[in-house]
Amino acid sequence: MWLGKFLNLEDDIEELSSLIKEELIKSLQKSKLTPLEFTIIETIFNSQQLSGYDLIKNLNRSFAGTWEAQSGTVYPILSKLEKDGFLKAKQVKSPIGPLRKVYSLTEAGEELLKFKVNKNYYDQLKFIENFLVELSSIFIHSFPVKDQSQKIAEIQAALNETFKNVMQNIPPTLDFKIMCNKCGSEIGREVAYCPNCGSSLFQEK
Repeated sequence: MWLGKFLNLEDDIEELSSLIKEELIKSLQKSKLTPLEFTIIETIFNSQQLSGYDLIKNLNRSFAGTWEAQSGTVYPILSKLEKDGFLKAKQVKSPIGPLRKVYSLTEAGEELLKFKVNKNYYDQLKFIENFLVELSSIFIHSFPVKDQSQKIAEIQAALNETFKNVMQNIPPTLDFKIMCNKCGSEIGREVAYCPNCGSSLFQEK
């Protein structure tokens, strides 16, 4: 999760304007994003395109119970990001109801996201390291002294498992896709319905 109440994009937009078409970046209507707005943009980028329903599901999986994404919070942000030029939307058929709206990044939104992450990736990694050390220290000291040695060992094992999972989930190739059996579309990450034809992607057992 990115720090700060707002992520200031002014310097990034200025630098990026000198690297690609200036008129492309000018399509963005705002120069500051909240951490949640930026997280939503990251999530949609990693999935290529998402409906609001699938976005909420992915956000809740990522936040792992520390915060719950709800439609009343997420859908207004999606509308705002679309209006401000970061997202684009299209309507797709749904096999279980009316047309569904799916979102993807605009060219300008994608270029800005990649530029921002490229500049700040290692700083964010260091922040996560410092956060884990401080969180672990507080957790250990929440137990009686006689139990702390055991808790240190438990935390070390938990962190080893966490880092193992991180390494395993970083794709060794950028070619990993989920395939829709009905229309044959390639989809970036797990979603409930194909964003192109609306077919359910749940496998029947």
